[in-house]
Amino acid sequence: MHVIVLMKQTFDTEERIRLVDGKIAEDGVKWIINPYDEYAVEEAVRLKEQQDASVTVVSVGNDDVAQALRTALAMGADEAVLIDGTELQDERAIAKAISAYLAKTQFDVLLAGNFSIDNGAGQVAIRVAHQLGLPHVAAITQLTIDGGKATCVREVDGDVQTVEAQLPALFTAQQGLNEPRYPSLPGIMKAKKKPLTNVTLADLGLSPDDVAPRVARTDLSLPPKRQAGQRLSGDVEAQAEQLADIILQATGQAGAR
Repeated sequence: MHVIVLMKQTFDTEERIRLVDGKIAEDGVKWIINPYDEYAVEEAVRLKEQQDASVTVVSVGNDDVAQALRTALAMGADEAVLIDGTELQDERAIAKAISAYLAKTQFDVLLAGNFSIDNGAGQVAIRVAHQLGLPHVAAITQLTIDGGKATCVREVDGDVQTVEAQLPALFTAQQGLNEPRYPSLPGIMKAKKKPLTNVTLADLGLSPDDVAPRVARTDLSLPPKRQAGQRLSGDVEAQAEQLADIILQATGQAGAR
């Protein structure tokens, strides 16, 4: 069995977002594996341990992404692939590059995070499944592989749903699927010797026109600073009157009462 994990490197969840010239400043930032992708890596490593699978981790980005890939290798993945994403500007282009790589690769299970904590688009994995014609089950919290069939459990509207899919198929990981392990010192040492392959768009047969952006960001700004809270005084009736006035002012209906 060959398991491939689609993984993204993101800001550490404790990082403070800073904007410089309308762009997110990345200098001095600590990077991590996107937490939802980390669930996918852990699940792939468990399949390796349970069913003697081989695990490949694939990411798109610049050379800095090698740091997150090495972490995945230290967790137990066998090899890593870094697709040059310096010219890729939207989810469509990223998915197209990944699909071009996967189209030349044999695999049984494709895992990814449900979404990334930076953009939160949740598009890339679904686009890849669509482009490759793969069954896709989103936001799984349990995965069982038996021969050529997968049985998944996913949460839906306060309940759970059990879904079966024929392999190869793509599954996106939700919180609760597992508890990702910390890389051990021996794992970190072994990761340094595991293969990490760099792939260019030219290697995938993609031209600049193939991955040209279809969307463009027109503006990026931080949310407005939160205003100080206001304490209402008096008895319940007086507080209700004050609250009604505040709501009317906020909706542009001051004096309507």
